[in-house]
Amino acid sequence: MTDVFQANVDLAATYAALILADDGIEITSDKIVTLTSAAKIEVEPIWATLLAKALAGKNVKDLLSNVGSGGGAPAVGGGAAPAAAAGGAGVEAPKVEEKEEEKEESDEDMGFGLFD
Repeated sequence: MTDVFQANVDLAATYAALILADDGIEITSDKIVTLTSAAKIEVEPIWATLLAKALAGKNVKDLLSNVGSGGGAPAVGGGAAPAAAAGGAGVEAPKVEEKEEEKEESDEDMGFGLFD
């Protein structure tokens, strides 16, 4: 299979999962294969199964609406916060220090410009 063809198959399976989520239907491998077959794209059942398992128990609409929020990756040492929430008395979540953005120097700050 060529890379372009495989990318189209992957996209078709993803779109099928999005269609199911949009309609409020449970995402299963059988339903993904049915939708892609109706579009005349053959997805191997193993890939449909892996996609369905990856999305199991997840709210796909929430995943889509939070794509650019950056809230998915834990901070360094992020394992301590769930332990504290689970009742770990005296355990504090690590504090994340905010870095000040350094102002980039422009040519004007250096006393010369591009066309001087």
